[in-house]
Amino acid sequence: MRKIYLWFCRVEEIVCGVGFGFLIFFIFISAILRLFKLSMSWYLDLAMLCLAWTAFLGADVAWREGQIIGIDLVTRKLPVKVQRIIELIVLLIIAATLVVIVIFGSRLAWTDRVSRYQSMPIPLALVTLSLVVASFSMFFSTIQKIRKLVLQMAGNVGADAAKGEPQ
Repeated sequence: MRKIYLWFCRVEEIVCGVGFGFLIFFIFISAILRLFKLSMSWYLDLAMLCLAWTAFLGADVAWREGQIIGIDLVTRKLPVKVQRIIELIVLLIIAATLVVIVIFGSRLAWTDRVSRYQSMPIPLALVTLSLVVASFSMFFSTIQKIRKLVLQMAGNVGADAAKGEPQ
């Protein structure tokens, strides 16, 4: 199961990178064509599609790698045990929110399956699915964080050891 998760994470990073490359390519081509008075609106629609997928998948990659900015001004002075309990509560709230996003996002994607882009014959549900797929993936990343935190709390591992730093 761990190998499948790691493979999925790697695929997600590749899709995110390729999507970002296509995003830049489509915007660049659109700007060049506009210079020659040629308008290709579908380039911009494809760029927006790439932006949605890249942004949401990139958010999951950042969340999984711990690269999201956090503010710990309130909890910094609290005991480590209280900090971990607060972190666990926050992670549970995040997990619940992600489940709600997946459920209602799936419903919205199902509704959007009949709507099409004005310039392309692809459904708008592809944009909505970017949020659903990324939230689903973020849910599993959050579960991994919760699991790691619970193991730390059960094993009374120090805060520095939890981050991989020597004590």
